[in-house]
Amino acid sequence: MTAADKTNQSQTSPDKPRVAVLFGGRSSEHAVSCVTAAGVLGAIDRDKYDVVPIGIVKSGQWVLASGDTAQWSLSATSLPEVPPSAQTVSLTEIGGEHQLIVTAPNEVPQELGTVDVVFPLLHGPFGEDGTIQGLLELSDTRYVGAGVLASAVGMDKHFMKVVFEAAGLKVGPYIAVTDRQWRNDPESVRKQVDLLGFPVFVKPARAGSSMGISKVDSLDGLDAAIEAAREHDPKLVIEAGIVGREIECAVLEGRGGDAPRTSLPGEISVAAGEHEFYDFQAKYVDDAAALSCPADMPEEAIARVRELAAAAFDSVGAEGLSRVDFFYTPDGDLIINEINTMPGFTPKSMYPQMWAATGLSYPELIDELIHLALTRKTGLR
Repeated sequence: MTAADKTNQSQTSPDKPRVAVLFGGRSSEHAVSCVTAAGVLGAIDRDKYDVVPIGIVKSGQWVLASGDTAQWSLSATSLPEVPPSAQTVSLTEIGGEHQLIVTAPNEVPQELGTVDVVFPLLHGPFGEDGTIQGLLELSDTRYVGAGVLASAVGMDKHFMKVVFEAAGLKVGPYIAVTDRQWRNDPESVRKQVDLLGFPVFVKPARAGSSMGISKVDSLDGLDAAIEAAREHDPKLVIEAGIVGREIECAVLEGRGGDAPRTSLPGEISVAAGEHEFYDFQAKYVDDAAALSCPADMPEEAIARVRELAAAAFDSVGAEGLSRVDFFYTPDGDLIINEINTMPGFTPKSMYPQMWAATGLSYPELIDELIHLALTRKTGLR
């Protein structure tokens, strides 16, 4: 059965909320988004929801996508990718309802029915950064996850840290480097990095999944690391290395205006060998990372992680879901690293695993996120 067949078939069940699962996208995290979609498409309750898979091609075209999860799964030899199509999908408002329309050259537009909620499983720029959220707000369409501002702040590691500091959360030493600064005065950047002390981590400011990140042990390797990061984003964040354990905590929006809910914290460990840190290869290809949940920490430290994760969620105005990452130092200090407003969401990803350890299964988590989106209005709130 084709994606179009499934879509047309789903119109025969008008009592079910219709969920458009949106994935792919224009960013360097296109493949990661596809893998995330495979997890959700495989676990979402088809008896409860009508599901319409919509892929975004790397060029930006929206297309009806296959619901076959095998097509979007990661293998050792290839990365999944949404292929272009002669037919383009658009979301528009007709008669006060949000309609999916399929258009193709020299063909009459085809209406595919209404959409009750969009589940945007997009990582990186042009999806996780507030852009798709703005489009959905303009079309008055409910959607899963953070709004425009929280998504934009959560995507930009520089402004994320500014907001965290303003909220009284402790962040590690860092500098932000704009495209203009690096092109016009690279020597001043090198001096600032030298003052941070080595090692440092050079990161694209607005990328995720550890794309373009390098660990640098001396000035000799700095320029190459900066250029590697600039392939993903002209703006960079360079962070001082912090000695500490990597601790994560999953956050879920509270119901009915209640405080955010937090999972038991987990700890990431990377198998010894090729991976100096938790990079893309370790995360998605080599299966070299393992999660321990709950993390082996004193009870008071676990409580503090959960308290700080909820504070980080509130500081950026997040909604739906987020994963908050910390460093737990040898002297018991907690330093916030970042918030991810659309974390990896496969069954093996850290966010669902932490909730599973806390008592909320992967299908239940998907259902809860859709419920939150259906009950949250669009616009100012």
